[in-house]
Amino acid sequence: MTISVRGTELGSGRPKIIVPITAKDLDGALDAVGALVGQDVDLVEWRIDYFRQDLTDLDAYQAAVIDGAQRLRGALDELAADGQGGLPLLVTFRTAAEGGERAIDDADYAALLSAVVAAGGADLVDVEAFRDAEQVAAVIEAAHTASTVVIASNHDFHATPALEEIVGRLERMRDMGADVPKIAVMPQDPADVLTLLRATWDFHAANPDTPIITMSMGATGVVSRVAGRTFGSAATFGTAGAASAPGQIPTGTLAQVMDALSD
Repeated sequence: MTISVRGTELGSGRPKIIVPITAKDLDGALDAVGALVGQDVDLVEWRIDYFRQDLTDLDAYQAAVIDGAQRLRGALDELAADGQGGLPLLVTFRTAAEGGERAIDDADYAALLSAVVAAGGADLVDVEAFRDAEQVAAVIEAAHTASTVVIASNHDFHATPALEEIVGRLERMRDMGADVPKIAVMPQDPADVLTLLRATWDFHAANPDTPIITMSMGATGVVSRVAGRTFGSAATFGTAGAASAPGQIPTGTLAQVMDALSD
């Protein structure tokens, strides 16, 4: 089974290229969208943890993010004239606990993401899977009520868990209602990359109807970012500007390598 978002199919064909936007303000984010013309990109991720609106006033922050998402959605639709209209928008608040730019407590995190999806500000939303279980469940419910695709995520910037643990985390994400489980880990050596790739294949082979996104980070893990079609990862992250995680490579190079591996 595939998941279709504005005509982009997750789970079929070449892994989809997701480009993160890490601008600190809305003007910068809109400029980043404009720079996507002619780029190899399938989805756009807005990393709102980089957004420098004051987070101490959560209501104002929510309002600014919702307005920003709607304006970015409009800017993405304007790319239609260049053959790239309708690119899906993924909204992500990556917390400091999982390698992001800002800390936020569980209740505020859930309230923020729930408000964004309820306002129709996202085609997809990233939910860090192993925060407070009740808050995570609330965001997933709000997203599905709004027909927003849920990417449940987990990031380990220090190590690569054992194969069984990686598969187990993906299974837990699936069981909590995620449409797309995602895991990113840090390798200490090439054997860790093999562990991530084997875990990806094991989960994919057992759950062919659940698209997943997996990656091994850093220079050592780059192969995992281009070999997803072989092992079962449905998407990968590439750069058309600043990277949001170690090991991301430019979209053009990424597309060329993935196409070569698909021939």
